[in-house]
Amino acid sequence: MKKLIPNPPAKAKRDMPALLFDLDGTLTDSVYQHAFAWKDALEHVGVNIPLWTIHRQIGMSGGLLARKLLSLSGKRLTVQLIERVKKFHTKSFKGLEASVRLLPGAKELLAELSRLGVPWTIATSGSLVDVRSSLKLLGIDKSAPIVTRDSVEAAKPNPDLFLAAAEKLGVAIEDSIVVGDSIWDLLAARRAKTFGIGLLTGGYGREELEHAGAYRVYEDPKQMLDNLEDIGIS
Repeated sequence: MKKLIPNPPAKAKRDMPALLFDLDGTLTDSVYQHAFAWKDALEHVGVNIPLWTIHRQIGMSGGLLARKLLSLSGKRLTVQLIERVKKFHTKSFKGLEASVRLLPGAKELLAELSRLGVPWTIATSGSLVDVRSSLKLLGIDKSAPIVTRDSVEAAKPNPDLFLAAAEKLGVAIEDSIVVGDSIWDLLAARRAKTFGIGLLTGGYGREELEHAGAYRVYEDPKQMLDNLEDIGIS
């Protein structure tokens, strides 16, 4: 399959919404690798947090996540400690990258959206160094207008990532739909004043995603691909 590049706005079908995708847990099966990497990073600084507690925070920006987990431990928060944990997480995740796989239908979904002329892009809380291998797995061209944590002032649950992604595509945020696997994605979508679609691939339940604002919930990208007409895409 050729490299995927989101459609430029001039070629987009204006009667169809743009889709703004989260990456980890939405297109790639990488949530648990990140959870293990955060656990490893926390233990490196003498903090032992149950893995399920860490999992519940995946989807936040790295800085917010590190701050939240360290505060649960009672550790005194310092900028240096937070940065130390973030850096060790990146190092630990690199050792687990080889086990990351695409979720069912992920690449096919993006390819079909491109074929239909539907604008789409990826907005991720990960830094560019953390997501390069996942973008390569998806076959996304390096010229694609991807938005990462490095590009915005604040990441999820703040709406900045999705606002920047819509701007990069040249579409109004109101004409966009956020697709994510965590409550943090959907809370960010609500704060951006746009619709959200939830996927069950990140470990959150259907009711949790709906409660956070999802107006559609699918098992994975493949089920979403099979039901594009439900969101006004055909």
